[in-house]
Amino acid sequence: MTSVKKGLPPGLVSNLQEVLSSRKGGVGEQSNDGPSTSSTSAENAAAGEGNDDTRPIVLVTNGDGIDSPGLLLLVEALVREGSYNVHVCAPQLDKSASGHSVTLGETIAATSAQVSGATAYEISGTPVDCVSLALSGALFSWSKPVLVISGINKGSSCGHHLFYSGVVAGAREALISGFPSLSISLNWKKDESQESDFKDAVAVCLPLINAALRDIEKGDFPKRCSLNIQIPTSPSTNKGFKLTKQSMWRSTLNWNAISANRHPGAGYMSNQQSLGLQLAQLSRDASAAGAARRVTKQKTNVEIESVGASGKTEVNKLKKYFRLEVNHSYPLSQL
Repeated sequence: MTSVKKGLPPGLVSNLQEVLSSRKGGVGEQSNDGPSTSSTSAENAAAGEGNDDTRPIVLVTNGDGIDSPGLLLLVEALVREGSYNVHVCAPQLDKSASGHSVTLGETIAATSAQVSGATAYEISGTPVDCVSLALSGALFSWSKPVLVISGINKGSSCGHHLFYSGVVAGAREALISGFPSLSISLNWKKDESQESDFKDAVAVCLPLINAALRDIEKGDFPKRCSLNIQIPTSPSTNKGFKLTKQSMWRSTLNWNAISANRHPGAGYMSNQQSLGLQLAQLSRDASAAGAARRVTKQKTNVEIESVGASGKTEVNKLKKYFRLEVNHSYPLSQL
């Protein structure tokens, strides 16, 4: 490890160096191609209730959805070690690039799921919903895991992407709530990366997870810290780990205009939808006309115009369609 920023506890640094020394090549000078970790901070929150199991509780979530290979392989490895009481609370669907959004005014469904022997629920919400619900004590019988892990994400979350990233938001929500957390992302390259890379990514990050848990047990892990771990493409060939600052890099967001005939809502069901809308409008107009006739019976010399239920004449509205594409000027593939 080339350098360590001030503020990181010696215990954390020592454990990371131990991880490095156990890998081929030792603790020599690290390449920029290796995984990087960055730290952020927030205020501590009150701790919740504990759990009867003596093993430390680890909560796992992600942004890609509960069926993603990154989460499944990570949970399988944690359960296989047998040292952790693993709980999973992850989105039912892919919520990548959802940022730190929460679901307001809608009911969230939590459905039990089978995930590698862990206690698991899939949530019809965002990664932040998942972590917030899990830590609230409303879903599980506890509210204090020793560590929250978000990942492994399919695609990097470096630079400004952390503001868009759902996987980072899951870890950040734990941080805001006063719980240590890790977010883990695998840099995925189209036509180069493959599913087996997730197994290698698990092998790479598992020693870091164990090191973090040892630090937490000894009280050396920063209480207001979340580590953002970035694993490079082809993780089995990485050259080690390096602690670094969060970069300011971001990709370019391009909005492309889409013609109406290419938009799903304007094509396949347009005739059926149009007929339904016409019938509904005729019904509204008939109701308005009937109301108008009743008024004329009660009041004379009143001129009534049938204008529809809303009381406003129909106005043609201009509707345009756009699709967002991400242009990566730096060799990172996804949010």
